[in-house]
Amino acid sequence: MTTAAPAIGGMRRPRGPGRAVSTILYNRPMLVLALLLAPPLTWLVMIYLGALFSLLAQSFFYIDGFTGMVVRSLSLRTYGELFTASNLDIIRRTVAMAVAVTVACAVLAFPIAYYMARHAGPRIKALFYLAVMLPLWSSYLVKVYAWKLILAKEGIISWAFERGALSWLLDAVLALPVIGGPSLSVSYIGMFLVFTYMWLPYMILPTQAALERVPAVLVEASADLGARPGETFRHVILPLAFPGVVAGSIFTFSLTLGDYIIPYIIGSSRLFIGQAVYLHQGTAGNVPMAAALSVVPIVVIAAYLTIARRLGAFRAL
Repeated sequence: MTTAAPAIGGMRRPRGPGRAVSTILYNRPMLVLALLLAPPLTWLVMIYLGALFSLLAQSFFYIDGFTGMVVRSLSLRTYGELFTASNLDIIRRTVAMAVAVTVACAVLAFPIAYYMARHAGPRIKALFYLAVMLPLWSSYLVKVYAWKLILAKEGIISWAFERGALSWLLDAVLALPVIGGPSLSVSYIGMFLVFTYMWLPYMILPTQAALERVPAVLVEASADLGARPGETFRHVILPLAFPGVVAGSIFTFSLTLGDYIIPYIIGSSRLFIGQAVYLHQGTAGNVPMAAALSVVPIVVIAAYLTIARRLGAFRAL
């Protein structure tokens, strides 16, 4: 006649295979960690990294000039075509816009984040969080098309300039070379405004989190040592908050670099990298060139992260 397992703490100890498995897992914590990480790592390697490696491999193929078919033979011919004047112009245009949007987001986000972290009370901070997050709850396309109407020649911005007898100023801005255009909705200025609006929350939140971690005692100690507010900001607050700005800039820079919807809806006929990838992959059927252009943002972001790491921006993250 079998006897029941002795009770521990009012509960019976498990017997059989379940007990053996639990004992093995308890004695081998690294095995537990491996089992927990196996599903997400498998997904990452097979789906995400697999797609990237497939993209990289296709960038070494090329299009046969006679048949128009993809030649699946390793070659650097596509990369040679990538560095033509027209493609380099696309790359420069996209990187310049990404840099401008990132700088603008940082300049706009820092005062908001600083007030949220250092001065706002709990209720005001909650309202700020709601105001920052609220635009992210609506559809991306709805926001872009709404901005298309706002920036149009018949939109509210043109109406406001006209009612304020400042139409001459708007016309002068639109007449600027390169960044101007027939209206704000088909100009680099309008595209810049929409990009900044879209990605600003991604800069505010990391910057605010970094400013929250700045100890108040350091600010007080700086004042006690005779530092003026500007010196305290430059030498204490800004260096400690810099990792948050860098984290936000990664989002704003990379999102601008790869976006093709805003340049397609708001922009002019001058292409950005995302648009060029879409056209080569779809309309032109030049998959190798689309893949080679897709590698450019990856290389640019990798270089940016390397520079940021060497500057020590990630040590406090």
